[in-house]
Amino acid sequence: MANKIFNTPETRFAMIFKMAVIALSSFLLMRIILYIRMWDALDHHIFEVIYIFGLGLVYDFAFISYFSIPFVVLLLVLPNKWLKNIIIRFAAQVTAFLILYSICFGFVAEWFFWEEFKARFNFISVDYLIYRREVTDNIVQTYPVFWILPVLFVIAAVLFFFLRPSLVKAMHTAENFSRRLAIAICIFLIPFAAFLFLSQSQRRLSDNNYVNELASNGPYQLFAAFRNNMLDFRQFYATGDDKALSQMLKKQVQEAGTHYYHKGLYNILRRVEDKKPPKKLNVILISVESLSAKFLSRFGKQKNITPFMDEWFKKGKLFTNFYATGTRTVRGLEAITLSIPPTPGRSIIKRPDNKNMYSLGKVFKDMGYDTVFLYGGRGYFDNMNAFFSGNGYRIVDQTNFSDKEITFKNAWGVSDEDLFNRTITEANKVYALKKPFFFHIMTTTNHQPFTYPEGKIDLPPGEGGTGSGRDGGVKFTDYALGRLVKKAKEQPWFDDTVFVILADHCAASAGKIGLPVKKYHIPLFIYAPKYIKPGEIDRLSSQIDVGPTLLALLNFSYDSFFFGKNILAPDFRGRALIANYQKLGFMDDKELLILSPGKMISLIDRRSKTPSLKKITFSYPQVKEMTSYYQGADYVFRNKLNRWAENNADLTKD
Repeated sequence: MANKIFNTPETRFAMIFKMAVIALSSFLLMRIILYIRMWDALDHHIFEVIYIFGLGLVYDFAFISYFSIPFVVLLLVLPNKWLKNIIIRFAAQVTAFLILYSICFGFVAEWFFWEEFKARFNFISVDYLIYRREVTDNIVQTYPVFWILPVLFVIAAVLFFFLRPSLVKAMHTAENFSRRLAIAICIFLIPFAAFLFLSQSQRRLSDNNYVNELASNGPYQLFAAFRNNMLDFRQFYATGDDKALSQMLKKQVQEAGTHYYHKGLYNILRRVEDKKPPKKLNVILISVESLSAKFLSRFGKQKNITPFMDEWFKKGKLFTNFYATGTRTVRGLEAITLSIPPTPGRSIIKRPDNKNMYSLGKVFKDMGYDTVFLYGGRGYFDNMNAFFSGNGYRIVDQTNFSDKEITFKNAWGVSDEDLFNRTITEANKVYALKKPFFFHIMTTTNHQPFTYPEGKIDLPPGEGGTGSGRDGGVKFTDYALGRLVKKAKEQPWFDDTVFVILADHCAASAGKIGLPVKKYHIPLFIYAPKYIKPGEIDRLSSQIDVGPTLLALLNFSYDSFFFGKNILAPDFRGRALIANYQKLGFMDDKELLILSPGKMISLIDRRSKTPSLKKITFSYPQVKEMTSYYQGADYVFRNKLNRWAENNADLTKD
């Protein structure tokens, strides 16, 4: 049976054909498994099935053909007698086994990736390859790796056992160069055609995100993510007249008491003047890892995993209609710090040349504050240290903790409790110097593997696939926040300190249609009992509005390049900007508009019980308003307009 399966024409290239059959079988099996896994989210009509498995096969062939290129070249140029060399034979067999093992490993890795993100490999997987230490530790602590790897070794060994005879036979096949060249040219036609005609656009034909993902190939998407880490807005997205959109953007971001310095395109540098004297209060702003609004009892959660926040959030201003800008930590940090809409591709935090930007930290630093970014992990991850230090922040991360300060740590960093204890220490040091402080804290506990010290809460920590999972991570963070506030109340600086709590993003972001709005819903809470009255604010807003709102509460006058506005201002008009690395959304209480690659514009009626994606044109109401934000953000970043050291002061004409 095995001989029949692996029977191919007598040619040295047979070894490539055999590997291709195994890889294609693996890809097909994974697609079938994921199809069954997502059964309830699919329509199952014949065209959908053809699209998923037909286009999926095309991407499978494309990846295999690209991957085969160096092996085809090698088999083309190697003389017949060289293939009989014992060293080359041994190297070929080792390579074959490693490829088989990689196919098995990739199969398992893609399953776990899909379970976490409901997507094929993408930007996240690229980051996971770059930041090996954190990711490797996370995987080891989350999954039974030391059981999985030996099992994969056995499976690869069994496959190799059946493959080896035909592999040896292929290496004994003598072929003249002209025949080898003819076969190689035929093989090269496949990657050549894929290069000319296949791109990411073919996997956007369905309105169902899951269908498009199933029609993809994981390894192909991985390499595509490496290649497309930045998308040219003007090449891939619908655009409008710069002059008209620039004027529209300036009207949208302007607030009472502001005036613009310049008249140049998208140059929204302006002076925000507050008539009241500034309140130089301390600020502790905490970005909580993956704190979806749905975890709180206020928004329907019944498991009581946020008992402290449920009560605490009644004592300050809770913004109940607030949304994360993106789906990654760096997107949240970008929006909070720079108050800029997301640009396609990677976050500004991870791009080169991102120093000296108008930021929330710059405003506080100009006001004489000690401005600090505190992170529970190692700040080189996601380029956080480089970004924040390049924009005037002092850095405190895991590497600055002494052994005595660390009671618990995992793959991503020290526990939130340890991080908050260090926050108290830093605040006391700055207070002793008689300086106000602005601390931006990024937590880590509410992330796989969801491990934390035992005995702190009534849920067991997770490790190796066990424990309470996300519920435990949320509840421990809630516990740590309670400890922070309790200790802060004992400090002399507490009465004059504002606490700002929000999430960096939600715990999950995948959805069936467009951008799943509910999976961007996060809490924003501002607490300063001496200065801020409790209450709920239901105005639709997003993370780009945090900075302007906070600074307005402090009555600060400052130079601003922020795209966001003060949510509490009388003239604030509710809208939120949400996005992933490709789709850019703009929503009000009725509709969600989406810009997508391929210059597509679509709309979802948020009031519909069965929302669907509707294609619209640039003339549709609010499309220009949406585009002014995103086209403006792209122009501003590419032309370095929001750099306080480089801003072009000579722009005087539109």
